[in-house]
Amino acid sequence: MRPEARAYYDHKIARFPDVADRVFNRVVPKAFEHIKTIHLSGVCGTAMGSLATLLAKKGYALRGSDTDIYPPMSEVIAKLGIDFKKGFSADNLSGVDLVVVGNVCGASHPEARAARELGIPTLSLPEALYYFFIHHTKSLVVAGTHGKTTTTGLLAHVFNEAGKHPGYMIGGVMQGSEESSAVGEGEYFIIEGDEYDSAYFDKSPKFLHYAPYSAIITSLEFDHIDIYKDMREYTDAFEFLVQEVDSKGALFLCGDHPEVVALGEKAGCEVVTYGFSPTNQITATEVVVTNKGQHFGLVVKGEFMGTFFTPLPGKHNLLNTLAVCGMALREGIPTHLLKEGLATFRGMKRRQEVIAEVKGVTIIDDFAHHPTAVKETIAAIKDAYPGRRLVACFEPRSNTSRRKVFEKEYGKAFGDAGLVCISTPSLRAMDDPQEFIDPLHIVADITSEGVPAYAVRDADELVQVIGPLLIPGDVVLVMSNGSFGGVHHKLAHIL
Repeated sequence: MRPEARAYYDHKIARFPDVADRVFNRVVPKAFEHIKTIHLSGVCGTAMGSLATLLAKKGYALRGSDTDIYPPMSEVIAKLGIDFKKGFSADNLSGVDLVVVGNVCGASHPEARAARELGIPTLSLPEALYYFFIHHTKSLVVAGTHGKTTTTGLLAHVFNEAGKHPGYMIGGVMQGSEESSAVGEGEYFIIEGDEYDSAYFDKSPKFLHYAPYSAIITSLEFDHIDIYKDMREYTDAFEFLVQEVDSKGALFLCGDHPEVVALGEKAGCEVVTYGFSPTNQITATEVVVTNKGQHFGLVVKGEFMGTFFTPLPGKHNLLNTLAVCGMALREGIPTHLLKEGLATFRGMKRRQEVIAEVKGVTIIDDFAHHPTAVKETIAAIKDAYPGRRLVACFEPRSNTSRRKVFEKEYGKAFGDAGLVCISTPSLRAMDDPQEFIDPLHIVADITSEGVPAYAVRDADELVQVIGPLLIPGDVVLVMSNGSFGGVHHKLAHIL
């Protein structure tokens, strides 16, 4: 990480005065070859589980702790043979060579504190990824407010199908696979670049640790409002990222978004834009949408590369596909292998994933939670299922989606749906209700546009309200970054 980026994010620790005096007293590893046993604090998180899988494949003895354990992570931990401890305690660190802390750990966390007091080397999750898996590879980083999980999955799939055998780590699981990570055998490591902060002792974004050889930035909209105070600070994170890209690599920017294009001014490498506007260096022509996917002509720097197919629905997924095409071609993947890789990618679990087909009703799961993602996902599903009523069920669960700052945007995001149901966000002990959305206000805005909408308490009430209204031909789109109380399966059951 460049010194100016490091210095900028170090100053943010001032927001956390309770840890400022001791936060940097941690010990860092001096020699990684001596590390044999690693403890993962907060092992049940999605990213920590993926890291555990990678470390286990490299032969490390693993221990882990968390407040609770449940599927699917319980199966992952059992499969990996991790010595799991329920609850956090200094005793869990006995005999370990390294502690990796997740975002669940603050400075006063018992294991974080014990690691400092006992002098046990400690790393954040992104640091561990860099030192164990990324530093000796060509790192291909996919970042952006929206679309990075699908884009990363597609990139990893295309490189795999082309025989590149990359290592990778994705914030989701590819359909047809049970893993979100791989150690890899080739020269590449493909990683989803998360802009969330790294650890209690490091308030810089995770993606600044990944030393990108090349990078993709899909979009840029204010998000993670619990750690970024405004759009300027959020944009700063991405400006530092583009400065980290290797001078021999390339930065692929979605050229249909001016705020993304502006990031290129900070880059010290080749900058390539992609998008639907003909001014972009990579674009699609003659797009044909069917119920099986999208056919399109690929044009790269004025040269027609042929007709391609992707099963992924929606304009946003076609943009993601164009980014992958650009990076794959630059890294020497032949056109015919690129075509095969795109056509055989089934998408990511929890990204427009069909969960059930019951009595003519299709139930789809999606991770969308930002208002723009909600709007684009609804549009994509409507295109993929023409002529069918779209029933949109939304759980505002993330720190961003629960906040009042986006209440008006949510009121405009559901216009393409035929019926809408929104649950009430849960409030935590320190939450001020005045700062959080009121579903009744959102529902009022939606109904004023002529779309029937309901506000409910939770998944069970949603099933009671929506269940009797479903008819054959409906497409139910469930959007949440959590489980939404298992509403998908509850709806399928009553049908």
